[in-house]
Amino acid sequence: MKGNALVTQTGGPTAVINASLAGIIAQCLKENAIEGIWGCHFGVKGLLEEDFLDLSGADLDMLKQTPGSALGSSRIKLTEANMPRVLEIFRKYNIRYFFGIGGDDTQLNVYQVEKYCREHGYEACGMGCPKTVDNDLPLTDHTPGFPSAARYTALSVYQGGRLTRDMQKVDQFVIYQTIGRSAGWLAASPYAFKEKESDPPHIILLPEIPFEMEKFVEYFKECYDKYGFVSIICGEGVTDKKGNPISATQTEDDFGNKEFGAMGGASAAMELHKIISLHFPDFRGEFQITESLPMCADDRRVKVDVEEAYMLGAEAARHAAAGNTGQMTALIREKGPEYKVRVSTVPLQDVGGKQKPIPREYIAENGMNMAPAFREYIVPLLGPRPEYVDLETLDRVKKP
Repeated sequence: MKGNALVTQTGGPTAVINASLAGIIAQCLKENAIEGIWGCHFGVKGLLEEDFLDLSGADLDMLKQTPGSALGSSRIKLTEANMPRVLEIFRKYNIRYFFGIGGDDTQLNVYQVEKYCREHGYEACGMGCPKTVDNDLPLTDHTPGFPSAARYTALSVYQGGRLTRDMQKVDQFVIYQTIGRSAGWLAASPYAFKEKESDPPHIILLPEIPFEMEKFVEYFKECYDKYGFVSIICGEGVTDKKGNPISATQTEDDFGNKEFGAMGGASAAMELHKIISLHFPDFRGEFQITESLPMCADDRRVKVDVEEAYMLGAEAARHAAAGNTGQMTALIREKGPEYKVRVSTVPLQDVGGKQKPIPREYIAENGMNMAPAFREYIVPLLGPRPEYVDLETLDRVKKP
């Protein structure tokens, strides 16, 4: 089946999403069945408006190292009403290969387009390539973009926690809020850098575990009594027992997802700060909120993340050219003492619109920290923790 290929990047960017794009382009250029390789300018918006970029002349070495979404992204959701228009465009440009790089909503869109084309007698291959810093796509060990965003988060919490330790006579606590609407993989990631109990973070609050104020306050006091300061990280989507976000946001994006953090005009970190200030009025503390920074930081990118992202893109193109369709490339971790993954494919219908929370066995019994079992999973993805000196180990001068 000869024809042109079209690629779209949708949703939030990552530090390595363009590596996947580079992998798709490089492999498409090798395949005889694929004549032209084009990109949707600004995601679904570019698709519907026929705004395409010819990717055959892209500098792939530079693209592989470029953070953000080089094609431009959007959060427009394809609906059933859009499908006749999509098919019309596919016929007009002889698009036979359609690639979507993104999260669960993107994979759902690719599945819907591929299914609609098939049902209407138009031969087209639809292949998904995973991407999300939230790491919440099922059937893949992890998603490209997550390791780099996790390292960004872990370094920020570790370094910020050390600062609070050093400033504990001034600031008794620090709160770091990370993105992650319904899964706490990013919030959990700083656990990788904990080598001893007193290392930050001390409290990890996840969307998977309902927030209980009384238990939180009690655990906060316990940590403070032990360490002299408290380092907290929370996911933006932390909710109470009734499922209400503690950030109390009411806004939604175009996919109907609640917008948390600054995007929603509210913040879980701010609410936690209020709770601590209410119960410990003499304490002083900071809160830090990141939105897009972990999604585009080039300086903290993990090398294995770049390579895996590229590999998943290239494999998506190879499978499509071979006639495979309705699939997403996925990472399967091999068993053994050394970290090693292979690429497989999984059905888009089993991924699109679905999410993967953190398994309960990875979470500590009290629901406010991680269990040792999580370390095996997370440590290989982040790279080494920086080593710093601790002057606390020096002998104290005796008082005369």
